[in-house]
Amino acid sequence: FYVFAFSVGYSAVALNHVIDFKEKKQEIAKPVSPSELFPSLPIVQGTSKRIKVLTRLTLVVSDPSHCNLLRSTSANIRLYDIIAVFPKTEKLFHIACTTLDVDLVCINVTEKLPFYFRRPPVNMAIDRGIYFELLYTPAIKDSTMRRYTISNAISLMQICKGKVSSQSESKLINSVQILLELGLLFGLSESEAKAAVSTNCRATILHGETRKSACGVVYTVKKPRRVEEEETTLPACKKAKTQA
Repeated sequence: FYVFAFSVGYSAVALNHVIDFKEKKQEIAKPVSPSELFPSLPIVQGTSKRIKVLTRLTLVVSDPSHCNLLRSTSANIRLYDIIAVFPKTEKLFHIACTTLDVDLVCINVTEKLPFYFRRPPVNMAIDRGIYFELLYTPAIKDSTMRRYTISNAISLMQICKGKVSSQSESKLINSVQILLELGLLFGLSESEAKAAVSTNCRATILHGETRKSACGVVYTVKKPRRVEEEETTLPACKKAKTQA
């Protein structure tokens, strides 16, 4: 899978461990170290860095009692790079947005949702640095699911100000260009669609690092200098030569 991700332009992927509390004897185990699974990773195209493999935990919650585990200080939970929660009711969606210490709130937009998206919990999640993830893979198989997907996605986009990411289990719709086109279809602007597959994903990873450290993370980016700025920093002798 990481070879495919590398071929379509991604520099990081996540190993997703899903736990549905409806099933019996569900325990949160330690994440498997990526180095144990992939002894050698490819170099990201155009750089000297290897592709980054992260660990992710997705909890499917259908009862408020399931949230207690996320509120606890479980040592195994803190080992995952990304924590996502998949709430099944409006009450759990509100809890996930307002109180749970997670990085992503997952939404299955391919079915008729049992609740409407309300602005207060969505805004609170955005203020807390949490992003929303749309699960849309089944939409490629069924026309009814496609209608629900477009309708639900547009409804969420009108409220969440483009603070979304995406998840697909199909290679057919995992390329960056197709995801950008889906973003435009869902009502995002071009810049918001690009952010959904780039800067929003990076922000989610940084949010996870902050959550694990209980402090903060500083992320720096080199800003390209404009020609005018370079000229003002040149010594006087070099300025004279360039002007001559």
